[in-house]
Order: sequence, then structure tokens, then C-alpha cells
Amino acid sequence: MKVVLILMSLLAMGLAHPARITPLSQEMINYINKLDTTWKAGPNFEDRSLESVRSMMGTWITPGRKTGLPELVHYNVKDVPDTFDARDQWPNCPTIKEIRDQGSCGSCWAFGAVEAMSDRYCIHSNGSMNVHISAEDLTSCCMECGNGCGGGYPPEAWSYWVHTGLVTGGQFNTSQGCQPYQIPSCDHHVPGKLKPCGSELPTPRCERSCRKGYDTSYSQDKHFGSKAYTIRKDVAQIQMEIMTNGPVEADFQVYEDFLSYKSGVYQHETGNLLGGHAIRILGWGTDNGTPYWLVANSWNPDWGDSVRFSSNLPMK
Repeated sequence: MKVVLILMSLLAMGLAHPARITPLSQEMINYINKLDTTWKAGPNFEDRSLESVRSMMGTWITPGRKTGLPELVHYNVKDVPDTFDARDQWPNCPTIKEIRDQGSCGSCWAFGAVEAMSDRYCIHSNGSMNVHISAEDLTSCCMECGNGCGGGYPPEAWSYWVHTGLVTGGQFNTSQGCQPYQIPSCDHHVPGKLKPCGSELPTPRCERSCRKGYDTSYSQDKHFGSKAYTIRKDVAQIQMEIMTNGPVEADFQVYEDFLSYKSGVYQHETGNLLGGHAIRILGWGTDNGTPYWLVANSWNPDWGDSVRFSSNLPMK
């Protein structure tokens, strides 16, 4: 069964929190469910340590750090629909519907970027250019982005795309593009068809060549962005950007209780901050009056083919 997740922001001022509860424990699950809050908790990541789960959250969020990118502003904000889904808006762009898998690697910062880049190539070519921009190339070769599987900065990924370019490449164990991803897909939170994810794997070595049998050279396979920029942290601005140019990459802060989420509208109830995680926003809508962002994660389709975050949840 696929999970559809709704995340709701927490207006935390004045809320009382219990003494430290061990994350991923039955005690935490019981505590959350007794609150009779907007979501239900249950066992996830049962065979994994907290540190191995934390390693998937590889987006570095540094308060006050300048991105170095200009901010794009949409001045004519109008006619924003109540609901929007990029998968329906651009049906001839199959990458928008795809859910990739970062495996046992903190490369979410790279996946959110290359997924949105792939979508935009198709959208701006009116469906004639369907490519998978390589997460392998970005994760392993962008030194200025951060530390590969150890995490990185999403803005640097977009700058790298413009100035250095990225080759094509699909998921692990595929022959898509110049450099398919080298880290195996795995079961992230519940038992499934794959092997369980383990501890963080080392970053693959940067290879400036294409796989054997690919008929284009590494340099000739490079794809470049025309410009890199940020979007103002404003709901209408983000909506206009998605409607105009396609899905965007965003990041958010993950807390320990989120790891026990099973169903309902998530809001932070207990637990400490684990780290930053990057995703791709496809659109928006409302659920029983709660506005949300429609989001694609990179923990394989078993986590869900779409995820919904409250539009009040801080995105960067």
C-alpha cells in the first residue's frame, strides 16, 4: 500500500513537551497516539538505528548562510487555482510522475535538484526532450555542493548545473543515460521487495566518463541550465514559479516523531531535530480545509507516489 502523507506546520509557542522519549520506540508511538492529535503513529524503520535513518537527511541548512543566487520575483501574481498538479498539467513529461530512490546515501539535496531539472527540460521543450539528469554525476562530482552522501547545499547544485553542466543518468541497475546511479535502491521504512537500507554508503568516485556502451561522450552529454535562482519564501510566489516553470526543489527540517508517522495530518509533537531533507514540489491543493504542497520524496515509491505538506510548513 502506498502512503499519502499530509504534513502540517506546528505553531509551537506555549506547547508543553514531555521528557525525552527514545525515537522509534513503542513509548514514542504510544505517547503520540494518546494525544489524539491529527495523525497516527506506528512502527517504522524497525531494523535500523537512528543514526542510519538520520544519514538520509543530507540537506545542510545553515541559518544566515547566503545562497549566492539571485532571487526571482513574480510580479504578476494572479489567477492561481485552488489546486494544481504538475503531473496533470504536463502529461507528456514522464519524469514528473517518477519517484527515484537515493538509497543509503544522504543525497536528497542532489535528487531534489536533478528531478526538478529533468522535469523542466521536458516542460520547456514542450515534451520533446525527455531526459533523466544524473544524480550520480551531481552527487559524486560537485565538490562545491558539499560532501556527496554526507550531505550538501541545494543552491550549489543548481549553480553547478548552470556553470559546469550535468550528464544524463537514471536509477540504479538501469541503462538510462550516461551515468546511472550507482547506489542500490533499498527499503527505507517498512519491509518490501528490496533489501533494507543500512548505514550511509561512501560517495561514489567522480567519473568523468560515460558507462560502457553509451554512444555519447561525457563532455557531449552535458546538459546546462540557463540560470539558477531562488524563490521568495511566499506561497503565491512558489505557486507562480511552479505554474510558470515547473516543479521546484525545497527543503525542510525533520524531527524525530516524523519517523513514526503512519497516517493523517502530520504536525510536530515531540522529539528533537534530526536534520534537513530536500524534496520536489509538484503542486498544491487543500484537504478538509488544510492547504498543502504536493511533494515527491526520494525514498522509492513504497513511501508514496505523492506526499502532502501543509503550505504553512517552512520551506527553504
